[in-house]
Amino acid sequence: SSPHLVQVRERIRINGQPISKDLFNKYFWLVYNRLEETKDPARASMPAYFRFLTIMAFHVFLKEKVDLAVVEVGIGGTYDCTNIIRTPVVCGVSSLGIDHTSILGDTMEKIAWQKGGIFKPGVPAFTVAQPERPLEVLRERAQERQVSCWQGCGFGGTPSHGGGLSLLSLQCPLYLCPELDDFEEGCRALELGLAGAHQRSNAALALQLARTWLQRRGCRGLGELKEVPPSSELLGRPVPLAPAFQLTDAMIQGLRDTEWLGRTQVLSHGPVTWYLDGAHTTSSIQACVRWFRQAALNQDQPHDGSEVRVLLFNATGDRDTAALLKLLVPCHFDYAVFCPNFTEVSVANNADQQNFNVTLENALTRCLENQRTWTRLLEEKVGQDPWLPSPLRVGGLLQPASTRGSLLLVPPAPRPLNSPALVFPCLAQALRWVAQGRDPHLAAPAASGAHAHPAASSGAVLLREAAAVRVLVTGSLHLVGGALRLLDPALSQ
Repeated sequence: SSPHLVQVRERIRINGQPISKDLFNKYFWLVYNRLEETKDPARASMPAYFRFLTIMAFHVFLKEKVDLAVVEVGIGGTYDCTNIIRTPVVCGVSSLGIDHTSILGDTMEKIAWQKGGIFKPGVPAFTVAQPERPLEVLRERAQERQVSCWQGCGFGGTPSHGGGLSLLSLQCPLYLCPELDDFEEGCRALELGLAGAHQRSNAALALQLARTWLQRRGCRGLGELKEVPPSSELLGRPVPLAPAFQLTDAMIQGLRDTEWLGRTQVLSHGPVTWYLDGAHTTSSIQACVRWFRQAALNQDQPHDGSEVRVLLFNATGDRDTAALLKLLVPCHFDYAVFCPNFTEVSVANNADQQNFNVTLENALTRCLENQRTWTRLLEEKVGQDPWLPSPLRVGGLLQPASTRGSLLLVPPAPRPLNSPALVFPCLAQALRWVAQGRDPHLAAPAASGAHAHPAASSGAVLLREAAAVRVLVTGSLHLVGGALRLLDPALSQ
């Protein structure tokens, strides 16, 4: 799976656990040295980061003799380096979204074409409810995978010599997963370990993939796929619906016990509650907003009503951050904090979370753009929404206030005490400012001179005195991973 949150070993798991440091070290150098010895002298290059880890993962699974390997595609499918498995047991395509447009294309249809590239002849495939046209593209991609081959019915021979061969047509049957509700017996609701309504379609897809594997292993009583005539359509969608089936106790428990760090995760640290979700597309941010608003409502409300809401955000790549931030405005944040995905300004001891393709300067420039966007969105929203504070009048360039190695950037304004948007150079400084010493896992910001700007001082007072501080960390899985590394030090062990 990718990306990792805290340590690269998370990408290669056996029995649900990241492989050990010793095992990672052993297989890393074995694969690295073998590639180094056999690479093309003319090109003299090694596989890139993700490709190397993919090769290494396959090697680990083969050497450790795993019974089943679940492989998550990196980006897209058709041209992804994971797409070298010729005959997987089953393939699945989850809900499509607009992402990685510079690589996959800028429409859902183009992205569906890329995703459908993992389909294989003779291998069943499943997907969840999709918009009509992208679903048709997935169906077309599945139909393209039909091939004909000769199957031996006797010994030797060729078709022309009558050697007992028959012509066999291999198709890629594509099915639509039923809703999770269809698996529930009567009033017995299935409990999911992952929060968010969008996880229900993910669970339905997981059940179909698991059933296919169990059926391959000879298990019974899990429901057989029914052949559906080509003319049959589901609500105008020409993809047959897979039947629901009787869930085993292990399946029910699996859905209930599922954990996936950084996805709709809540960490309660005293008066500070951290809500972490690695949403980074329009659809996933929408789901994140629904989850956060409901989760915040479900928390115990402070008796005196003093609650401060903080957004901690960053986005990377070619994503439209303005569109993402606009979706977050209705959450009524008192402060928006922007910082790069670097855990510390110095990354000497943080190699697992260093992106060598991005400089601190470039990352900070992106944060400053996000800060300007957020301030503009608030200005546009004022007058339409009585919940929002008075707008901040921004003019001129952003001015840094740098003391004691700390960097705080705020927009110049006549009333800086009401500044709702701040930029920090790293996660550690951003988290410490938000927590103000009230989270036992984080050190308090320096008492003297660390944040000289009035906006930081004003925010510090509000954060220190609030009965509850609720912080949503979103926009990037890498950002969430860096936050987890600081908020849960055990994950670094």
